[in-house]
Order: sequence, then C-alpha cells, then structure tokens
Amino acid sequence: MKKILLLSLFVVMMFGCGSMRSASSGETVSIEGRITKLGMTTFQYGTHSITYGGKPYALRSSSLNLDTYVDRQVTLRGTKVEGYPLEGGPELIEVSEVVMK
Repeated sequence: MKKILLLSLFVVMMFGCGSMRSASSGETVSIEGRITKLGMTTFQYGTHSITYGGKPYALRSSSLNLDTYVDRQVTLRGTKVEGYPLEGGPELIEVSEVVMK
C-alpha cells in the first residue's frame, strides 16, 4: 500500500512540474515602443506594458529587470505566452531581450 501511495505522489509531482516548464512556448515577437510600468488594470497579469501599432501588450520577464527600461524607447524580443489574452486583456509577452534606441 505504501508503494502505491509513493508512486501516486511521484506521478502527481512529475505532471505538476511538467506544466510549469511550458509556460512560454509561443510565437516569437519583436516589438518597438516605450515601456511603461503597469498600474491598476482590469486584467491581472504582467508587470509592464508597451503599445505597438496601436495595440497594447502586457510584459513580464524572468531574466531582465524591466524597470530599467521604463519610459525609454526600445525594441524588445520575446515570446507570446500561451493561454493569453485573458478577460479581454492584452497578449502577454515573456521578454528575453531589450535594446534601447
């Protein structure tokens, strides 16, 4: 009985970790614009935003401090995060590179 319980726990942990790995496996994008800090919004994701071609995008980054680029004109590269937009909000971009203009 202990073996079945341990095996079940192991399987649950493996599936849980696997879903975290594929959080940003979407389409690669390059966007130009001015990064702004995200304040109060109707959607609850992202830390910053940028507008490109009249379309807003929510931004997040696990590798860069986006506060460094607030109010600066930049070109950023990243990937669209699958499962977004939510609740009529903007697409979410996981930013991997920022180049100041």
